[in-house]
Amino acid sequence: MVAQRPKSTSSGKSSKGGEKAKGPDPSLSHTDVLPDVPEDIFPMVLTSATQELFECRADEDVTQNNPYKLLKKDDILHDMKARAAVSDFHPVKQTVLNYPGEELLLVFDRDFKYGQSFYLVLTEEAKQRILQPPVSTDEEEPEEESEQYVCRTPEPQQPWVSLGSELEIEEESVKDTRERLKYLVSRVRKKFGAPVNFTDRNALESKEGYIECTSYQDRNFRLIQMERNSATQAVLNLKSSATQTQRTFPRNMYTQYKPRELTEEEKENYMSSENLKNFASSAFSRFEIAIQQNKIMDVFFDDWQALSEGDIAFGGKADTYLKEYQSFTDLQFSKDKSISCIKWHPTISGVIAVSVTEKMSFEERINGSTKLLLNPPLILFWSFSDPINPQLRLECPDDVLSFDFCPSDPNIIIGGCMNGQIVLWDVTAHAQRLHGKRSGERRTTSAYPGSFMAFEEDKENEIPVLLYCAVSSIENGHKAPVTDVQWLPENFEISITGVPVENQNQICVQVVTCAPDCCVMFWDIRAPRPAAHSQAERKQKMEEKQLENPRGIPNTFKYLDLSWKPLIKVMLPKTDASGEYSPLKFSLRDNIHCSRPRSGKDKSVKTTDRPEGKVEYALLRVPSEKQLKPLEDISTMFCVGTEDGELVYTSWKLGKDDDSGRLLSGKPSRCFIVHDSLVNTVKRSPFFKDIILTVGGWNFAVWKESVMNGPIILSPCSQKRCMVGCWSLSNPGMFFIGKEDGNIEVWDLLEKTHEPSHIQNISTASITCMKPWIISSKQHFLAVSDDFGTLHILQIPWTLRNPSSSESSVNKYFEKEVTRLMFFDKRKETMAKQKTATEAEEQKKKTELLVPEKLSEKTEEESLAEYESYLTLEKDILKEMGVSLQEEDKPSNEV
Repeated sequence: MVAQRPKSTSSGKSSKGGEKAKGPDPSLSHTDVLPDVPEDIFPMVLTSATQELFECRADEDVTQNNPYKLLKKDDILHDMKARAAVSDFHPVKQTVLNYPGEELLLVFDRDFKYGQSFYLVLTEEAKQRILQPPVSTDEEEPEEESEQYVCRTPEPQQPWVSLGSELEIEEESVKDTRERLKYLVSRVRKKFGAPVNFTDRNALESKEGYIECTSYQDRNFRLIQMERNSATQAVLNLKSSATQTQRTFPRNMYTQYKPRELTEEEKENYMSSENLKNFASSAFSRFEIAIQQNKIMDVFFDDWQALSEGDIAFGGKADTYLKEYQSFTDLQFSKDKSISCIKWHPTISGVIAVSVTEKMSFEERINGSTKLLLNPPLILFWSFSDPINPQLRLECPDDVLSFDFCPSDPNIIIGGCMNGQIVLWDVTAHAQRLHGKRSGERRTTSAYPGSFMAFEEDKENEIPVLLYCAVSSIENGHKAPVTDVQWLPENFEISITGVPVENQNQICVQVVTCAPDCCVMFWDIRAPRPAAHSQAERKQKMEEKQLENPRGIPNTFKYLDLSWKPLIKVMLPKTDASGEYSPLKFSLRDNIHCSRPRSGKDKSVKTTDRPEGKVEYALLRVPSEKQLKPLEDISTMFCVGTEDGELVYTSWKLGKDDDSGRLLSGKPSRCFIVHDSLVNTVKRSPFFKDIILTVGGWNFAVWKESVMNGPIILSPCSQKRCMVGCWSLSNPGMFFIGKEDGNIEVWDLLEKTHEPSHIQNISTASITCMKPWIISSKQHFLAVSDDFGTLHILQIPWTLRNPSSSESSVNKYFEKEVTRLMFFDKRKETMAKQKTATEAEEQKKKTELLVPEKLSEKTEEESLAEYESYLTLEKDILKEMGVSLQEEDKPSNEV
């Protein structure tokens, strides 16, 4: 028995021409709108609760490839009894009751063939027809009649001409040089067909239980392949094609439109018209189906984004491993050496520079000074395009511990040496080589191309060596190794008193350095003002110096060579005792976003007549302090990490002494000892300029510059020393810590604060430097160097580079830590006051208990005399009243 459906009736009124209004009645079911639905099939909509109850969830339990689900009749009847009219099977209740079989077929209609996502088969015949469709034999007959395709070898259009390649192929082909060995395995005839009995036994009980065939190296068969010949032959695939296009004649077209506005009367006519009612009745069923489908499935779900998020999972766990993208090492220049500094090229993608130093003590350097002079220290430039050979070598007067690219001109590099000197390089002549380009003029400039061709090719492939163009004087520089070098931002410069003033040139012209000789120095790369010459004379002298330069050293900073002196020297006196702090690393507040005031003196800025994009530093001069306007919004405070594990917060501004009138450095405002060894990292967060990370000894700390009462985060001491640290450039709450044992710890402050989120071993040697960089949105790299002289380029996975939380969440976390720090400070002050008050009270009680014995006897005598005077007064009063005391009533004087 099939469920009866209501018959369709036309309720529309007849219009002109005798036609009836189109569209079904809104009260009809879905099958009335779709006349192609068979009688033994009932389309239906199943809610998510019903799908989970009968285990027929769309695209999970039933799919397009497996759309069939057999439902037990008893389960359907039980559902109709439990949920009554709410059940999705209530419309076919009578059909289910009269169904002869035990299981009904439910089909998942993904393509909405019958208008709904599911349809129920109401008869056994339809069930067999759907589950076992008849096989049509008409489609096989045309295949038998079709001609079978015969594969034919194409005939060459031109005859093959032998060039000797068949001999090479014949030589490389494998041929048998001896007869093949034959082995015969037989069995005793009496054992043919004998039954076989298998039993269990211990293989260790008898010597013949097992035979161990261990591998070993036989010297007789140990061959080393020295040379191998191989040959290949390739033929290009030729293809000819043609196309024809039709050129259209351009025409000028224009369109003009205006908004269509209806009056209130026209709106009422349209709303009450029969066409609108017919349209609403015809679209009602489709609109209802769309609403039901939106309820079942989220149509706004981004499948592409979900697909990319699913790719990050591997083996059921998130991919958090740092994958090694490339590694750089050189057997000649970096073997048995240590990498002291890493810098990515700011403008050329895939180029990174490293400085290598000798692993020698002070005595070993003195004993091997001759060897060090013959092999000068280098800064190596590596490129992703050539992982074997360095692209450029910068020669140094001594081992370079720190260097930096100029933000205004990346071709200018400054470095700090171990002997305390400051060095400048100009790599403008080799910029094309760093970009991956080679000069093609070597063959045209040679006068003898035939005889010197090989020599010029070797010279082109040779790694160029660039000498430094300026070095500071030893007597005026640092007295200890320069451990940190940074450029001042191009939006300001400082005067000889340390006051920030406007930078009229708008390029970086000043450098800050520090060393353990207890001072921080500021340098200016411009020529000093007393050397006043005309621009024509300076150009003429520069040309003469270029002609007198036999080794091709750039004359960019020739005026500073061996005469360069620091602009100011900032000392770091200790706050509570005599002596000074020994700085190792420092961090300046990034003031690049501060507003620079404009003045009318900008017209006097000497920009010099230089080509576009090139800076002539030799023509720049240090301006007078009177001509520059001070900047009040630039902070002069900076953080310094010392070799004793201290973090010093001080100012570089100098003040005059009242007695002598000399410029002296002020004492630091704060000093904290949180590290038990030298501080090797002082880095600011790229997202929060007031958040500072310090690493030293066996722990690290996170500071907030505006709250210098102590670190807001202090890690526990680890088993291995922390060598270096750096912030993540994409995740505001993440940073990396390099350890002494070659491990890298990944810390996510919003996930864990007591232990790292991920630990990965990179090398067996100690980690010396780390520097992150972003090539593109999908390529985030972390450059890591070790004590073996190897540079590892690690690719940061999606899980680590994609921020798990926003900057606001991380900022709220830092604010909570600041609140916690302030609370503990107030609590410590309160407890200190309570302790002081308690000690004062105890001291007072002790003094009160120590009363002399003579004082107590005197007090007793005074009390007795006072009592006797009271008795005398009492007796006098009684006499005046005429009252006589009897003997028994007289008071006794005995006490």
